[in-house]
Amino acid sequence: MANDKTIWEFLKSQGLNDYGAAGLMGNLYAESGLSPTNLQNTYNNKFGMTDDEYTAAVDAGRYGNFVHDSAGYGLAQWTFWSRKQGLYDYAKSTGRSIGDLTMQLEFLFQELSSGYKSVLSTLKSATSVLQASNSVLLQFERPADQSVSVQNKRASYGQNYYNQFAGAAQEGGSVGMSNSPLVEYTKISPNRSSPRKNAIDRISIHCVVGQCSIQSLGSIFAPSSRQASSNYGIGYDGRVGMYVEEKDRSWCTSSAANDNRAVTIEVASDTTDPYAVTDAAYAGLLNLVTDICKRNGKNKVVWFGDKAKTLAYTPKSNEMVLTVHRWFANKACPGNYLYNLHPQIVAEVNRRLAGGSVDTGTAVSYQVKVTADAGLNCRTAPINGTVIMAYEKGTILNISKEQSGWGFTGTGWVSLEWTEKIASTTPVTEDDEDMTLDTFKKLMNEYRAELRDNDCGDWSKAARDWATSTGLFAGSGNLPDGTPNYMWADMLTREQAAQLFYNFAQKNGLA
Repeated sequence: MANDKTIWEFLKSQGLNDYGAAGLMGNLYAESGLSPTNLQNTYNNKFGMTDDEYTAAVDAGRYGNFVHDSAGYGLAQWTFWSRKQGLYDYAKSTGRSIGDLTMQLEFLFQELSSGYKSVLSTLKSATSVLQASNSVLLQFERPADQSVSVQNKRASYGQNYYNQFAGAAQEGGSVGMSNSPLVEYTKISPNRSSPRKNAIDRISIHCVVGQCSIQSLGSIFAPSSRQASSNYGIGYDGRVGMYVEEKDRSWCTSSAANDNRAVTIEVASDTTDPYAVTDAAYAGLLNLVTDICKRNGKNKVVWFGDKAKTLAYTPKSNEMVLTVHRWFANKACPGNYLYNLHPQIVAEVNRRLAGGSVDTGTAVSYQVKVTADAGLNCRTAPINGTVIMAYEKGTILNISKEQSGWGFTGTGWVSLEWTEKIASTTPVTEDDEDMTLDTFKKLMNEYRAELRDNDCGDWSKAARDWATSTGLFAGSGNLPDGTPNYMWADMLTREQAAQLFYNFAQKNGLA
């Protein structure tokens, strides 16, 4: 039985719902490829051992620094010394290998049940793969890079497992209705009918009549008195929100018959005719429509631009038909801006469905310094994207992609015209990380973990013996061999120094 099926069945047996199991598996795949013997890639060469050799050495006792070597290991890439100690102790207590799959799954749930109860609760009640995935990513794994792109990437891994295992359980054994991995925010509206009565073969695009965020749109659909909702929403910045799962019918087009067949999408827009949308929102719409088609087994989008012809048409099994709200109610929705773009939407999405690539930029790796006196805007997309933030003059930026004279910083796009190139770097790999504050904290913790033992020089023996015999130093916990851990080489904080002097003063009647 393959690891993925074993893991899925174990997670489900622990009470996780389908979204939770998929979201957790997506993160475990990103960390270890679902291999319980996986040693962090950069440490294979450093230790001169393969994954299996490292595992065997730890099991046999030939390698005794498992807890403090700072190397990520196993399904969840346990790295910090206390968590590796817990894993090691649990393996020994159960008489199994440190690389045993079931043992690691049991230990994983031991951690979730004791120190990460909010994560476990989310995994049991999640309403989307992204919600579950982000809970694991941001609260349990906590890698240095927690950017939206990483969130989406891990959620996409999870969505694959959802489609494979939860989807396969649907009627007829075919892939069931899933939700988009592009979702970055979820707020399920009470205004829905569950489940929808028809298979999905339509998409209805709407305009919000307001340049709002996905969070604001969620608040709009939250009151039951609103009596309206949509499956998805796209904010002015191109981000995607979900308010009704695809398996359920939203209340969006003033037509129950259409809503039961359609995935509905509200797009942030201007408040006046023609209700234009931002470039970022339009790009997000193209991505979402493409994703909806792919997950629902459609490789062709159809637009007739005529109500009677559309409603009389029976789509082929591979077709997704576009409908609009104005056909079912006296409304301008989706506004002339989006309505007139429907032929262009169809052409672009069909190009992508046929295997055409999306121009996301050319991969590069170098640094630039901002030269603009007034600072440099960072946008969601080149040229006309929404401004996310501004970089001050002199800021050093890492550029990972180029497109039409613009560079991607990891956060967004900047015009390279207002920068100067200062360094070339080697290509970035998955093991490379920018030195963010989170990265620094992680490395510092790993460095300090190496100092937290009783390694020390002979020159200090008399002083150490006196300090421990008088109770001046009490240590912190025990080492694996049972001896007190005095952490002699670790750093001394001012708080600890104050306690040290106070202990000394008390013993000499000075305090």
